[in-house]
Amino acid sequence: MKKPIVLAVDDDPQVLNAIDRDLRSEFRKDYRILRAASGEEALTTLQELKARAEPLALVLADQRMPQMEGVELLEKTRVLFPDAKRVLLTAYADTEAAIRAINNAHLDYYLMKPWNPPQELLYPTLHDLLTAWQAKYKPRFQGLRLIGFQWSPLSHELKDFLAGYMVAFQWLDFETNPEAKELLDTTGLTAADLPVVVFEDGTAESRPDRTAIASKIGLALKASSQLYDVVVIGAGPSGLAAAVYGASEGLKTLIVERQSPGGQAGTSSRIENYLGFPTGLSGAELAHRAWSQAVRLGAEFLAQEVTGLCVQDGYKVLTLSDGSEISTRAVVLTTGVSYRTLEVPGIDKLTGAGVYYGAARTEARSCDQRDVYIVGGGNSAGQAAMYLATYARKVHIVIRGESLAASMSAYLIEQIGRTPNIQILPFAQVVEVRGDDHLEQVVLNNNGQLEERPAQALFVFIGAKPSTEWVCETVACDSKGFLLTGRDLVTDSRYGTLWKREREPYLLETCVPGIFAAGDSRAGAMARVASAVGEGSMAIKFVHQYLDE
Repeated sequence: MKKPIVLAVDDDPQVLNAIDRDLRSEFRKDYRILRAASGEEALTTLQELKARAEPLALVLADQRMPQMEGVELLEKTRVLFPDAKRVLLTAYADTEAAIRAINNAHLDYYLMKPWNPPQELLYPTLHDLLTAWQAKYKPRFQGLRLIGFQWSPLSHELKDFLAGYMVAFQWLDFETNPEAKELLDTTGLTAADLPVVVFEDGTAESRPDRTAIASKIGLALKASSQLYDVVVIGAGPSGLAAAVYGASEGLKTLIVERQSPGGQAGTSSRIENYLGFPTGLSGAELAHRAWSQAVRLGAEFLAQEVTGLCVQDGYKVLTLSDGSEISTRAVVLTTGVSYRTLEVPGIDKLTGAGVYYGAARTEARSCDQRDVYIVGGGNSAGQAAMYLATYARKVHIVIRGESLAASMSAYLIEQIGRTPNIQILPFAQVVEVRGDDHLEQVVLNNNGQLEERPAQALFVFIGAKPSTEWVCETVACDSKGFLLTGRDLVTDSRYGTLWKREREPYLLETCVPGIFAAGDSRAGAMARVASAVGEGSMAIKFVHQYLDE
């Protein structure tokens, strides 16, 4: 946390040196002491402090200064820093003017020259003023700040991206938070430029893409080498496990992720059935722990998107979104899945503006004391319902079937049953969403009856599709786009055409030797975090076997 500032102002160098010396002697432990030799210099300093959101505790200014007297400076200080304490330093002849200034300009105190000894004539007064200031002082957030509109899809994407990397940030809604406009003014940007990211160093970017943010928060955008033993594509649980085991076993390992670590599991508000965590943990926490572990063991992390994969002379060549290429001896595909979209009228316009796919934990607080709806009956939907129930007035789970028993774990069903503000709507489905610039209403087909209901947010969990479109021309996929490996590949009608080695493919190997698949994008995978982690670690075993060939 930055130390609050005390600013001393006097045009007489000897007096300024004395003030500076005495202030530092008593207050430098808890405050930064700054000095200025004129009112104009002090005003410039104050404006710079304001732009950097630095905390100003007290200004001690001499009255008789050329161009700008002390009272005028302190009046300007009040405009810039209304909560800062303002003290006038004056000679005996200016006592009457100082008293008038206290009444008219709302100064906090005046001190007479000379102030020796400071232990009696300076420090007690300043200590009282600073104590009063500290009692009301609330430190500003130190870190990245995001200014935007609550119902902006791009603002939502940026919030999710930052939260996915567990970057501490402050969200400032431009329409409801007075500090948002104040901060935006210091950047020289306007509301038309929102969303705006203000970084800790004071620089600001309008509507930044993920690459720009990744660079500023220290994520690598360029690979450090041209050749790796294994490249893991995707940083969900299976990809992170593969990176941990690959790096720990001596392989030169690179993991590439286009969004943020954790995949779908990373958006889960609470995972309570993962081995070794009896009280549960959030998906983001699990992902961050695994990411930190992989990096500590030597894996390299790259915030990029892989757009192409081909084989040249036995090496696998990856093309990244920035046009660069990386070669590797082996690849582990852990691209995961994405939520299927809800195909109803109005959905496209309102996605990111009240309609969200996945848990969208960053939007939970905006649902405070409102009605929200969840479509889907799997574990992800149940975990989201439990999390949202701590904020929302009512959480409605919309399912087509009779109950949750067929698709949700028993422990979640029991928790939902004990939560009074969660309601299950069986034999129901959302048939339309409505709203101008954000979601305002959902239309339900509830047991054959159409119902229009007010809604603040709609969270969609209706199954998933594999994120494999870009790679299905290189490796074999089933009719739904899932990657075929091992025995599933052997039993496929294309096997004889695709596989030309004498040995059969390893358990997690695709039709291209040395390219493996693990996690939810693999055909036959079990949609569980524990099984994804197991497959990621198993894939490295097969990578070793392949490299030994």
